[in-house]
Amino acid sequence: MRDRLVILGAGESGVGSAILAKQKGYAVFVSDSGNIKDKYKDILSEYQIEFEEGQHSDAKILDAQTVVKSPGIPDTAPLIQKLNEKGIPVISEIEFAGRYNTAKTICITGSNGKTTTTLLTYHILKKAGLNVGLAGNVGKSFAWQVAETNHDVYVIELSSFQLDGMYDFRADVSVLMNITPDHLNRYGYVMQNYVDSKFRILQNQTENDVFIYCADDDIIQNEIAKKEIKPACIPFSLKEPENPGAGVSEKKLIINFNQKQFSMSILDLSLQGKHNTYNSMAAGIASMVFQIRNDQLRESLAGFHGVEHRLERFLKVHGIEFINDSKATNVNSTWYALESIPKSIVWIAGGIDKGNDYSMLNPLVKEKVKAIVCLGKDNAKIHSAFDGLVKNVIDVSSMEEAVKAAYYLARNGDTVLLSPACASFDLFENYEDRGKQFKEQVRNL
Repeated sequence: MRDRLVILGAGESGVGSAILAKQKGYAVFVSDSGNIKDKYKDILSEYQIEFEEGQHSDAKILDAQTVVKSPGIPDTAPLIQKLNEKGIPVISEIEFAGRYNTAKTICITGSNGKTTTTLLTYHILKKAGLNVGLAGNVGKSFAWQVAETNHDVYVIELSSFQLDGMYDFRADVSVLMNITPDHLNRYGYVMQNYVDSKFRILQNQTENDVFIYCADDDIIQNEIAKKEIKPACIPFSLKEPENPGAGVSEKKLIINFNQKQFSMSILDLSLQGKHNTYNSMAAGIASMVFQIRNDQLRESLAGFHGVEHRLERFLKVHGIEFINDSKATNVNSTWYALESIPKSIVWIAGGIDKGNDYSMLNPLVKEKVKAIVCLGKDNAKIHSAFDGLVKNVIDVSSMEEAVKAAYYLARNGDTVLLSPACASFDLFENYEDRGKQFKEQVRNL
């Protein structure tokens, strides 16, 4: 009798898991409570994998030996509670794929900067000629690649939700960018629960592995002090570099690792700003673990083009610059965005609040923001945070209205910044959809 594996969610990761499970001889069933995209339905049919959409059939799901769930389904969902009561293991796609993966892994997490760092690390390794895959929150499904591609290394971006479903998985190189309040609605509004989730990136690592982390992050430093950490610890900081470690000295980014030193002027980095210096250092250390030569590393750090929807300088219309930072789904990301823009800003914000505390933005908003356009179904928290601080705080209900209102409020030399500090699911499919709609409406001006 073949083991029965049920997959909840038929997006990229769910379909990838189904293909790997089928290849490994499981009896596979895929269930999605929403509509499955046609391209994924076609693939499931092609592989002769049974699926359902628009519902979850308890009888078929509770009959599983193992369940792989989409990271978007919270642990509090009634179906997940039923599976837990029956003692059926519920795991993530990364955990499942890790059971069959033989390649080395660089796993990157953090509240902010993880996508840029992941794509930058992948860019460096690929340009240096390594056979490398990109997976997790970006790129193709990890499970799908394990099933059908033969990579030597994977660079994997991991959210806290993915980490929550990982138990036996082990990263060869783990990277922790920073920890700031985010997704607290999924963690009972208890910060320590979220911190514990992020630190799961270290689980199962041995003395032969590497842990790269931001030494300027107080939450990370406090947590490290409480723990016995087995892998080699390599810090990065905007202060003088440690050995081993990365830092900045006399406007030079310096990395010390394995008796080697790498240095380049921070002015030559393709990604500018303090947060991007952190991203470049983390990616640089991870690459040096894989013995990338200094000249190759320098060339990649100088030539990398940024990430779509992350502080993407998009268009100028009548002297007004439009910046797409749709990927900023928490307050800390928006802080970086506001901090990096020198000019007078019309800020488009709002969406689904994840337990945000906007007070950390007050000094920057007071100094730089001339108007706020609230784009969401419930903007009460943004109003209560900024109504007395900014003269114009207005509500809109579509991206078309938001862009037109911002354009009307801005003047030659101003910047219109879409940096929502919130999730997008009230009005958009995801942050990419939100960013694409923003760019489309700016083009229409």
